[in-house]
Amino acid sequence: MQAALAAPKSHAQQQPNAHYSPATERAILRMPKGNSLVLYSPEKTSATMPPGDRGSKARRLMQALCTLGHRSIVLVGLMGAGKTTVGRLLARCLGLAFNDADHEIQRAAGLTVEEIFARFGEASFRASERRMVASLLEAGPMVLATGGGAFMDEETRATIRARALSVWLKADLDVLVERTVGRSGRPLLNEGDPKETLAALIAVRYPVYQLADFAVVTNHEPAQVTVCRIIDALSHQHLPRSPGPRDSSGKPSGELE
Repeated sequence: MQAALAAPKSHAQQQPNAHYSPATERAILRMPKGNSLVLYSPEKTSATMPPGDRGSKARRLMQALCTLGHRSIVLVGLMGAGKTTVGRLLARCLGLAFNDADHEIQRAAGLTVEEIFARFGEASFRASERRMVASLLEAGPMVLATGGGAFMDEETRATIRARALSVWLKADLDVLVERTVGRSGRPLLNEGDPKETLAALIAVRYPVYQLADFAVVTNHEPAQVTVCRIIDALSHQHLPRSPGPRDSSGKPSGELE
């Protein structure tokens, strides 16, 4: 199993490190204009930013890139939180490569996640996931979407903390159910009631997800709005390293909702 899931040369390794570019400029201009951009949660937040003009959007984006430095952004959260969709758009806005850890594991193994679970078991998949995340983050700055269980592994969390800023995409149970039920490739939802399974996963995993550097609520809003919240959060930071989700001051934010 270990040989079958050895990490391949990632897409990020095949691309030069990207920075501010015409594509990034176009992404700035597509940022929502109608409403204030809210940090973390649309219901309760410690800071808001008015939409601003083209120049302020560019400054915000460049501040976010300065905060990031040579590190990657790793998106964590439960299945259905939107990590892949948000990750692709965020990478485009920041001019970075995008990778999805689950997709890279499947590509290396020639098997779907569901098939890997069935043939080798979850423990073997998690070991491969641990190696894949470490290998991808060695490639340099990128946006990396991880599987829902990746951040639960202590070694993987340590790797992410050393090489990246982690962002927890937090979604309500009903939203997760709506996005995942009836879709393939979710082996943990194959048995029992999917809503009960997701509720149980929330109870176990959300306390661990709170160890991420930032937490952003993502429910029914478009992915573009979630990306703006992440960029706004990054643009307010000055490289603090305190545990737990943070507010705009760089201090742990406590309750998000």
